[in-house]
Amino acid sequence: MTAAVRVLLALLVLAGGGCASLSTLERDRAAEIAAQARSGRMVACEAEAACARPSPLRELGERALAESAPGRPRHYAVLLDYGQDALLARLDLIRGARRSIDLQTYIFDEDDAGHLVLEELMAAVRRGVRVRMLVDQLSALRQVETLAALASSHVNFQLRIYNPVLHRARITYPMYAWAAACCWRRLNQRMHSKLLVIDGLVAITGGRNYQDDYYDWNPEYNFRDRDVLVGGPVIADMAANFEAFWNARLAVPVERLDDVGRFLLRNGAPELRDWPYADPERVAAASRAADDTDLVRQRLADAAIPVGEVLFIADQPQKHRRDPEVAASAVHASPLLMGLIESATEEVLLQTPYLVLSKEAQEMFRRMRQRDPRPRVVVSTNSLAATDSFITYALSYKYKRRYLRDFGFEIHEFKPFPEDAPIDLDATGAVAISWNEDGSVNIGPPERPAAAVPRRGEGGDGQRRESPLSREYAALRYAGVGVHERVPLKRAGVRFGMHAKSLVVDNRVGVVGTHNFDPRGDTYNTESAVVIEDPAFARALADSIRRDIAPANSWVIARRDKPRVLPGLEYSLAKASEHLPLFDLWPVRYATSYEFQPGPDCPRPLSPFDPGFRACHEPVGDFPEVNIGFRTLLTRIFTAFGAGLAPIL
Repeated sequence: MTAAVRVLLALLVLAGGGCASLSTLERDRAAEIAAQARSGRMVACEAEAACARPSPLRELGERALAESAPGRPRHYAVLLDYGQDALLARLDLIRGARRSIDLQTYIFDEDDAGHLVLEELMAAVRRGVRVRMLVDQLSALRQVETLAALASSHVNFQLRIYNPVLHRARITYPMYAWAAACCWRRLNQRMHSKLLVIDGLVAITGGRNYQDDYYDWNPEYNFRDRDVLVGGPVIADMAANFEAFWNARLAVPVERLDDVGRFLLRNGAPELRDWPYADPERVAAASRAADDTDLVRQRLADAAIPVGEVLFIADQPQKHRRDPEVAASAVHASPLLMGLIESATEEVLLQTPYLVLSKEAQEMFRRMRQRDPRPRVVVSTNSLAATDSFITYALSYKYKRRYLRDFGFEIHEFKPFPEDAPIDLDATGAVAISWNEDGSVNIGPPERPAAAVPRRGEGGDGQRRESPLSREYAALRYAGVGVHERVPLKRAGVRFGMHAKSLVVDNRVGVVGTHNFDPRGDTYNTESAVVIEDPAFARALADSIRRDIAPANSWVIARRDKPRVLPGLEYSLAKASEHLPLFDLWPVRYATSYEFQPGPDCPRPLSPFDPGFRACHEPVGDFPEVNIGFRTLLTRIFTAFGAGLAPIL
């Protein structure tokens, strides 16, 4: 049966009533079933402390408030570069919570990392801590039974799903196709904001979701990501933003959604079961680390940077209203970030996994390029070999000439096997890999028993695991194009992709947030970021980004050598083809990837605009490390025909 026939049959089923909604009375009954099943059982604790563990990170928030004065705020900020540190920080804060935990995220998966955090949240609930969890529909927990169990679990726990298209917590691929046909704009309006707020004292925001890939726990592919932990007065603004989303019309209690409600009506309230971990030893080690307050203090709290004022910029949920004026008034993150970038006089360090710019952003960078003197713009992003979204990369690939020549970008593309990145390779549970001097790879045996490492795409319970990004591109999947799959590489081993969203302006302002600096963030997604104007913080963030763009971790993009025959004509034809709205068929691209070649005359990498660049760098092709094949062809196809997809990618 062809993919098109499958889609047609699925749509006929849906149209015929296979997606019938519950009545208001049925939803009320389902909600009552969940409410009556909720336990009120608590562990014996002193009411004020709620049996909380000592938390060095929570103490940062208390100290910041104690040191603040009217007009002189004090904050403490901790950059969370390592995935293991990001997980450790979350466990420490959850265990140290005394009153409330508010968690907002785009993805919450049912894998080891997600289950561990859920267990910690449930333990906090039983201590008397109020826990509220808000998850976007497209990437919420994948089993309806789990959602029903959470809805019925405890009086101190609440779960809401944001923007539940078709009034369901989970949608299947055929339903996704149906939603794309009936409700395209709403389907694309996603809550990409991410927050973890503890007791109104300290919070974490940034790029990470709740899934193994973000904490170096996936044996095949992990994200190089970044969060920032902040304690101090700005937490009041972060908590208020969470409150706005929690009370928004699009945030629906999970038990009132059709699929969860139908499960409750048919089966009653299920017990919240214990989950089998894919790697129980690794989970136990993470739990023990969170028990060690000295370790948390040394690795995280002692690294806190004291800063003054901190600004939290965030979209409001009204961004998803139908009224254009109301929606526009709720967009805060994009214009403030663009204003900050345009204020640069010396240098902009921009890090984004997906280098696709809106028209407004392109005009801004074009204006900046025309200044005298003009600020330097350095961009850290993904290579095709590293990205989790090759169709997005294809759009970036299409505009390389514009980025380099018109905007003056110095683009560094992250390698899939970075040699000196803040990544814990041992934590992945993958095979050991190392490199020889000639660039070939050594593959060692797994350090753990093979049974402890799930097969590709599976969790510890043997169920199929799919990338959350695959759900966003589900309609294209049903069209027969696996656009969410990563491209095959020439070498084996666990690979990494850039997912951090950060910005440094003039070494004085640092930004860490959720915004990819792309059209989706401008138009469809809600986004947020922490802005800190402090030289010490900005330098620390800049050092982190510069480590990512070092030659061991990234290739640099530069103009390819000019052809010997009619170079001006080729350039003009390529430029004209690029400007076509749909068809960009010119086969030779303006730029390609280069590798730094150190030597006595080349002690350090040079800017691609430096006259001596080619003496110290050699071209390695448009798609280094990629095993040229079908998806490379698809990349070129989307480069040629995919310009219209830019606003949603």
